[in-house]
Amino acid sequence: MEMTTKEISHTQNKPLHIAMFPWLAYGHLMPFLQVSNFLAQKGHLISFVSTPKNLRRLPTSLSPLIKLVELPLPDVDGLPHSAESTADIPINKVPFLKKAYDKLELPLTEFLEHSDVNWIVQDFASHWLPRVVTRLGINSVYFTIFNATTMAFLGPPSEILSGRQRPEDFTVVPKWINFFNYDVAFKLYEMVSHWDCMEDEVSDFQRVAAAIEGCDFVVTRTCPVFDADSLSLVNKLYGKPVLPLGMLPPVLPDTDHSADDESEHGTWRSLIEWLDGKKEKSVVYIAMGTEVTLSQDSLHDLARGIEKSGLCFIWVLGRRQEAGAPDMIPVGFEKRVEDRGLVWRGWAPQLRVLAHTAVGGFLTHCGWSSVIEALGFGRALVLFSGASADQGLIARLMHGKRVGLEIPRDDRDGSFSSEVVAESIRRVMVEEEGEVLRENAWAMREVFGNLSLNNKYLEEFNEVLESWPSSTS
Repeated sequence: MEMTTKEISHTQNKPLHIAMFPWLAYGHLMPFLQVSNFLAQKGHLISFVSTPKNLRRLPTSLSPLIKLVELPLPDVDGLPHSAESTADIPINKVPFLKKAYDKLELPLTEFLEHSDVNWIVQDFASHWLPRVVTRLGINSVYFTIFNATTMAFLGPPSEILSGRQRPEDFTVVPKWINFFNYDVAFKLYEMVSHWDCMEDEVSDFQRVAAAIEGCDFVVTRTCPVFDADSLSLVNKLYGKPVLPLGMLPPVLPDTDHSADDESEHGTWRSLIEWLDGKKEKSVVYIAMGTEVTLSQDSLHDLARGIEKSGLCFIWVLGRRQEAGAPDMIPVGFEKRVEDRGLVWRGWAPQLRVLAHTAVGGFLTHCGWSSVIEALGFGRALVLFSGASADQGLIARLMHGKRVGLEIPRDDRDGSFSSEVVAESIRRVMVEEEGEVLRENAWAMREVFGNLSLNNKYLEEFNEVLESWPSSTS
């Protein structure tokens, strides 16, 4: 069911009204906003629908064609009153956030009933939305922020709903994938962790299956140059078109003029002064994202491994990693590494850091957005799965593509030693064995950082939206 724009009978281009309805997580909001920005440039009216707190997190300089639509998040027992996104809560509270999200069905339906929306772009979580838009005669597309490899691993809706039932079932390559030398599957500790964030009444698998079955077509954050076999497979598995949106690489903002506020300028000035004093590609950048929580033991082992590597580094400790005791990193660690290491607490301008010539590698939790940013600048990867969503699959995929090296961990509990951390960092950054990884990662700039290539897929997506027949209620 692969579809090209040549196969579509074009109609007169007419501005559309497109509603965007992402899941309540920053890693979902921003890709949806990137697509919104592109479609607004094409002259379409965008209604970006989310909760007040999430909308306030978006950049303030938006196109006048992007209208922010606030839907207050309903109260749910068990969900903290101020929580409106996954960043606001621990993983075991995410099921309550999904219950609250489901309660947005009525206000979203009322908005759609009183608007002239032609299309809605939905996320995985709104399993009830296909039923609503079918009744209202609105076309729908499921935008998965995952790549095609992850979607192929999940399989067709029938398998998603009734196939694998236990965490152990996801630790092997599924039967419908028969690519040569393919070893992309979850580790047990990753699936056990994900089970904690699933809602009992409606599982994530039910949500994804409903989104696939109920939409007109699917778009995925990937590029055929990188993900061709999996993209072809999901077209067959779904029995409907699955289009690549490209990698949606972020654009590096102008250092002098485009930061949202002075605090970013100040943060960047402090970091750039430190980086400017280091040799080219000598620094490993370390960041676990905004939502990964590690135990004190894991953070200590990670710190000892970073120290044993003997290399220069910037380690960004996010709010989640600092949420425990004051000694979440070993006592005296910062003093011992002060001549070559910088521990940065709180938010950091990751894209700017990765773009700096002193940075040669990235120890990452394997969030897809972070991987895209790193490979856009050709940075080799030290892969440390955050054990959430698709991060384990991304770690295996990038290890298999030989653009990075996964830190060995126990399959059952995710434990690891400081020695393997140090060995992995050194191999990726400086040792002769890692030269092929560094070369491959550098070559990936032509895919992950190529704006003209990736915009081509957005152009094709826009053409499909403009030429697709209208739905009828």
